[in-house]
Amino acid sequence: MLEAEPTHHHTGKAREELAHEREYVAGLYARLDELREEKLEQLGEVRRNTAVGSHQNRSERDAFASLYEDRLAQLNAVDDRLVFGRLDLDSGEQRYIGRIGLSTEDLKQLMVDWRAPEAGTFYQATAFERQGVRRRRHLILQNRQVKAIEDDVLDPQMLSDSEALQGEGALLAALNSKRTGRMSDIVGTIQAEQDRVIRSPLAGALVVQGGPGTGKTAVALHRAAYLLYTHRDRLKSAGVLLVGPSSSFMTYIERVLPSLGETGVVMANLGRLMPGINAVGTEAPEIAEIKGRALMATVIGRAVGNRQRIPAEDRVLDVEGQKIVLTPKQVRRARDKARATGKPHNEARLTFVKILLRELTEQLTEIVEGKSIGNSADRSYLAEDVRASRDVRIALNLAWMPMSPEKLVTELFAKPALLEAAAPELGAAEREALYREPGRPWTEADVPLLDEAAELLGELDASGGRDAAAREAERKRDIANAERTLENVQQSLEDVGVDGVLSAEDLAEHNAVQAEQFTAAERAVLDRNWAFGHVVVDEAQELSAMQWRLLVRRCPMKSFTIVGDIAQTSAAAGASSWQQALSPHFGDRWQLEELTVNYRTPAQIAEAAARMANAAGQVVSAPKAVRDGVWPPIIDRVADLQQALLTAMPEELAAVDGGLLAVIAAPHRVAGLAKALRAEFGKRVGHGAGSLEQDIVVIDPHEAKGLEFDGVVIVEPAELVSAGRVGDLYVAMTRPTQRLRLLSSTALPAGIES
Repeated sequence: MLEAEPTHHHTGKAREELAHEREYVAGLYARLDELREEKLEQLGEVRRNTAVGSHQNRSERDAFASLYEDRLAQLNAVDDRLVFGRLDLDSGEQRYIGRIGLSTEDLKQLMVDWRAPEAGTFYQATAFERQGVRRRRHLILQNRQVKAIEDDVLDPQMLSDSEALQGEGALLAALNSKRTGRMSDIVGTIQAEQDRVIRSPLAGALVVQGGPGTGKTAVALHRAAYLLYTHRDRLKSAGVLLVGPSSSFMTYIERVLPSLGETGVVMANLGRLMPGINAVGTEAPEIAEIKGRALMATVIGRAVGNRQRIPAEDRVLDVEGQKIVLTPKQVRRARDKARATGKPHNEARLTFVKILLRELTEQLTEIVEGKSIGNSADRSYLAEDVRASRDVRIALNLAWMPMSPEKLVTELFAKPALLEAAAPELGAAEREALYREPGRPWTEADVPLLDEAAELLGELDASGGRDAAAREAERKRDIANAERTLENVQQSLEDVGVDGVLSAEDLAEHNAVQAEQFTAAERAVLDRNWAFGHVVVDEAQELSAMQWRLLVRRCPMKSFTIVGDIAQTSAAAGASSWQQALSPHFGDRWQLEELTVNYRTPAQIAEAAARMANAAGQVVSAPKAVRDGVWPPIIDRVADLQQALLTAMPEELAAVDGGLLAVIAAPHRVAGLAKALRAEFGKRVGHGAGSLEQDIVVIDPHEAKGLEFDGVVIVEPAELVSAGRVGDLYVAMTRPTQRLRLLSSTALPAGIES
């Protein structure tokens, strides 16, 4: 690798190459700055002219403003590491590859967008199949300057060419660099098998199975960006949903997609996928497992059906002093007709209520007319009397109460009789475990149940929230507000010669349009019924059956990228096989791709983790490690875990030499270990989610999932193996890129030692 400060043995030609790349990259940044200034000027001009003109002109200006704002956001997002590669082709062409495409004013191409077909060979070409590529050059940038260049020489004739620069390899250089707590964007080092997966067709479900260190997360992120680029017309309006396993993971990757020039992706964990619900509560694994069972869809369905009740006997109702009778037979007939509509509970209730109000009105009419023989007065008022009767309202609500998802699930878990009626398959102990005090925070395991309830209940205001009269009243209020606004600015409008051009109706409509000008991603976050064009799920092996139901509901076309490793399943409700997890939702309409190369984990550590899993009877993917580490796993048998950790820390910190060190332990140990380390190392120590800005992190295996560290110390590894699952320990052992140490005061799980 040719570095920014060449040592004495680098040739003059090598120095020239570095100087050439620095000059070219400086030109790319100059062009980027020109485009930013151009869009800023255009946007400023549009904004200066938005207050006047016809409604059509204003709409056109709004469209242009949105276009310029989107382009500016893209140009701002790609500043960091704008360009990362160059292809030298057999034709003599030199083709630069970067995050977006750039051209001169006269359309001379300066840089190719990494997602364009012309960039494909940057990822796909090998020494065995060159695809016309002689040399692939990696440009390693720091801020806006080329720090180093690195060449992969694919044409044997270039190996003896003094101009060919060879080095350690860009991928290994990236792996050996220190971890920062945020995922580096490794778009320039995606390998051929990963590129094949990234560019797979959009339609259908693609499962990307890969062991630790195979780049699954990088594949997921880059596939999302690639699909948005390749299928922009379809996905721009529908959007892409990217689901990650934890808040730490989302913090870790939050800058990757924007740096690729894409901002139209919704990134969320499963606790945030129902509008209005922020699941922050914690759940015991055994309770999460029960809530994750496919059976719970049936339980929620029964809970809804049980709110459509038939009274045990006749109910006498008072309507303006007259007595009428509501019979169980009437309620059953109305219920059956309402259910036959196939509509959700709250919407079908309109049919139920309409039928019974009509029948009760007919009954009241007969009573009144029977007392007024020969009197042919208008009786239409009786319908309103029935509707307004307190007794009638109570009776109809008791028979068919409108419900919100939150109310249904809260009462289901707070009232044992309701749960017993809805879930007879569960044992008494399981039902007792599900008891939940009203008002407790929702958990991630609750969200699919709330979503299932929302699907079966429908809108709480089944009329859609407003009838025509209410909408008209609101429109009139908007116009009145607009008229008052116009009074305040009328003189200004006259001064610029547009008197009479802008009406109150125009202004009200303009405000309504402005309120609706959200991106697809923004609208999707607010709308539970939003249908995404594609869903990417990372660490998908952890999902329960109910969580899969929620995600499939979010993408009716079932266009998915599903990324994970069955061997790393640690959730009690997680998958034991892809077939078991996916068949209920996708049938056989899914395709499996496997990543076979471990880029991250040193061979000695990867082999120890695989031996441990195999000894426990777990079949694991065994991707080939591309490098040997400096150290084999270090095993310390100790009496006092906390003291042993404090003693080992200076050696571990020295070994990672400024990198990121993680202490991984069972959840019940994390707080105590963090406190002890903080007393010794102060603010350098972080604890749990969102703590990755420090260089010492104390974390449990769930929060560590999807992350990587220079060094890892596992405290009491035997505690990370439970209920026949080795997922937690397997995850913990495969997080380090350099060094692994295990502190054990009990028997070590079999297989770790060779």
